[in-house]
Amino acid sequence: MIIVDRLLAERAAAGRPVRVGMVGAGFMARGIANQIVNSTPGMDLVAIANRTLARAAACYAEAGITTPRAVSSVPALEQAIRDGRPAITDDPMLLVEAEGIDCLVDVTGAVEHGARVTLAAIKARRPVVSMNAELDGTVGPLLRRMADEAGVIFTGSDGDQPGVQMNLFRFVKSIGLTPLVCGNIKGLQDPYRTPVTQAAFAAKWGQDPHMVTSFADGTKISFEQAIVANATGMTVAKRGMLGRDHAGHVDELTRMYDVAELRRLGGVVDYVVGSKPGPGIYVLATHDDPKQRHYLNLYKLGEGPLYSFYTPYHLCHFEVPISVARVVLCGDAVIQPLGAPMVDVVATAKRALRAGEVIDGLGGFMTYGEAESYATSRAQGLLPMGVAEGCRLKRDLPKDAALTYADVDLPAGRLIDRLRAEQDAMFPATASNDRQARVAAAE
Repeated sequence: MIIVDRLLAERAAAGRPVRVGMVGAGFMARGIANQIVNSTPGMDLVAIANRTLARAAACYAEAGITTPRAVSSVPALEQAIRDGRPAITDDPMLLVEAEGIDCLVDVTGAVEHGARVTLAAIKARRPVVSMNAELDGTVGPLLRRMADEAGVIFTGSDGDQPGVQMNLFRFVKSIGLTPLVCGNIKGLQDPYRTPVTQAAFAAKWGQDPHMVTSFADGTKISFEQAIVANATGMTVAKRGMLGRDHAGHVDELTRMYDVAELRRLGGVVDYVVGSKPGPGIYVLATHDDPKQRHYLNLYKLGEGPLYSFYTPYHLCHFEVPISVARVVLCGDAVIQPLGAPMVDVVATAKRALRAGEVIDGLGGFMTYGEAESYATSRAQGLLPMGVAEGCRLKRDLPKDAALTYADVDLPAGRLIDRLRAEQDAMFPATASNDRQARVAAAE
């Protein structure tokens, strides 16, 4: 949104910067901190919360701020904000409760921790820009409903591929076309990758091996495309999506889909491996007006029936301040669920699993996530990937088996399980099918 540059300039000139609190201090958070501090006039990163204070301090240090103030109470944080002194804390709830913060950014990537922070923020009527796709893909529809009731915005971010897809989806719809595919361009997809196989890549780029593994094994893209599906009313063509290997240009994908089937499904989310230009995203759309199809052909988009639109990059942390500005200054969410979930992410065995084992975390050695329709996930009692960590297996399972709730014992006392149960009760499995039909009819 180009308008936000002018609005931020006005805030800078007035000495009233948008004040941001960030939860998390990992690889992506360091980029966000640097972007806000050094490249976003009209916005201040007033506080960072992280379990390890040293990492929060390092986050600021990389951006050139070497003397943040450590705080351990709400009054201390509020005083630091009044003094114009960046603050660090190991208690994220201070950022939720303190006056003087306009928006929270969740960069934790942790489902349970992110759920606690996000739920508290919503209850405190504080908007949240989330880079926590894992949380959004597990209970995003419920959190959006709660945020609406509280009168605040819970949204994904620009820069991340779901947000980039949603921006392009909105553009394509705004010029009169009907999007039928929202896609993600990947360079690698191998469900059996582990933190060992990805260790060298992670070390090269200063990233966490488990996070890198979740990119490689398909878990992350499943969460990302589930978010897009839930925001657009689309579904998946099959469990795991179609996921073609195609080394050509994304424009060539227009010849690889059955348009009638896409219409019947109400549109699908998908991905492609190896296409150019990558790593980016694409939207394939139709137009029912023959006069406009003539113009689209003139403008070099071809004869249809599918037309290709794409963004050849995603810039992640660079665009997070734009998302914050959209929320705070324009009241505009980047990407959020429409209502009932359309697509779930289900846990699948990365290797043969044995009774008594406790499932490790996302991007680990035991499971990978696959996108599946929410209706199917509910009907088959499939175990959401976002709740799989920490579950104890009750029986042996073969490699590539989809896990079910009946296969595991859940850990006691987790917030994410309570939220997921509440979401499932709020949105019966038939709701996603009904919504898909309404979206298709409307188009």
